Amino acid sequence: MKRANDLMKSQVKTVFRLQNSFFALIVLVFLATQFPGDVWGQGKQKQRFKEERARMVKLAVKDAGVTNQRVLDAMLDTPREMFIPNKLWSSAYLDAALPIGDEQTISSPFIVAYMTESLDPQPDDRILEIGTGSGYQAAILSPLVSEVYSIEIVRPLGERAKKTLKRLKYDNVHVKVGDGFKGWPSQAPFDKIILTCSPEIVPEPLKEQLREGGLMVLPMGERHQQNLMLYKKENGKLVPTALRPTLFVPMTGAAEKKREVLPNPDNPQILNGDFEEDLPENGFIDGWYYQRSLELVDDKLSPGGKRHVRFTADQVGQKAHLMQGFAINGKVIGKIKLMASVKCDEVLQGTHPEDLPVASITFYDDHRRELGTGFIGPFRGTRDWRNYDNTIRVPENTREALIRIGLFGATGSASFDNVLIQPMPRK
Repeated sequence: MKRANDLMKSQVKTVFRLQNSFFALIVLVFLATQFPGDVWGQGKQKQRFKEERARMVKLAVKDAGVTNQRVLDAMLDTPREMFIPNKLWSSAYLDAALPIGDEQTISSPFIVAYMTESLDPQPDDRILEIGTGSGYQAAILSPLVSEVYSIEIVRPLGERAKKTLKRLKYDNVHVKVGDGFKGWPSQAPFDKIILTCSPEIVPEPLKEQLREGGLMVLPMGERHQQNLMLYKKENGKLVPTALRPTLFVPMTGAAEKKREVLPNPDNPQILNGDFEEDLPENGFIDGWYYQRSLELVDDKLSPGGKRHVRFTADQVGQKAHLMQGFAINGKVIGKIKLMASVKCDEVLQGTHPEDLPVASITFYDDHRRELGTGFIGPFRGTRDWRNYDNTIRVPENTREALIRIGLFGATGSASFDNVLIQPMPRK
């Protein structure tokens, strides 16, 4: 009888052990679906993200000109993968804007760092952010200031960002859903204000909610031609400084209704594709943005006139490019002819086969989903000036496009001129 009882007890313990193991597995699976970064983002994957983040901060942020060590430390400590969809984790540490749903994007790491540095965040600052998006910009600001108040007009994004920031314990970030045009009057005045979406003019309520002597940084201008602006409030007025060309998603709500200048998607155009415009005071080439490792060269032999742009890189993976966006209606435009004059000097491929100079156009739909890319190139070695062109099919649901020129990870130098597009009607 004793042996039978002992056997029964052993079997009961085995059953409970199996049940507990099964229950633990269920818990792990549940946690993995709810918080994938917390469960599976350990070990090798966590170390890989850390290494990629360090490389990104060095090449795309520090080497590109951001010097504020507190900002660099915040970039190193903030897991960007936690603020984007899981399917994009492999792209988390590219210096690129990425879609986060609801027709919105997370800004490129360099722009986030540059805007943060321009805001000159201090430990006692109370910051207002307009355009929470994924919550990444607020997370970067969190360790640098006292409080961050962030407003998102798109409810699903705002609620998702609030949960993410809470889960990652950014306890001094406060998120609400609403129209950022109105600001957050009950928490005003603010020491600094940052907008991660682009209005055509500065919203009046935000001017009023910025304290005297405070700073505001925002992208401002037409839909695809914007400048990053820094304002300081002096004697009740905003004194502007133009920082650099950029491209952000538009500020929606009341700000969008006040827009006076809208692009014509039925007649897409490239601005300053011959690079003949004089440089403005800030030293950046008009019409183009994300300008890295380049110079505007005065040369009588330039195919398009007296100037061309030259990209140079001596390190594999170094950022060296220009970009420009434009509106395009794929229902009206069926093809687009891309043209460019190109010259190369000792161009060597970067780490990957695609790391070579090109001129490319990427098409996007009205949800900013990528539809396809056409290009001229790639180019390598040494070659004198030559004209190139390629006729590219435009997907019918295209609403926007980006044109890119540069080295894209290769070393050596590549020069571009006469970058033009010729739209062709859909038949």
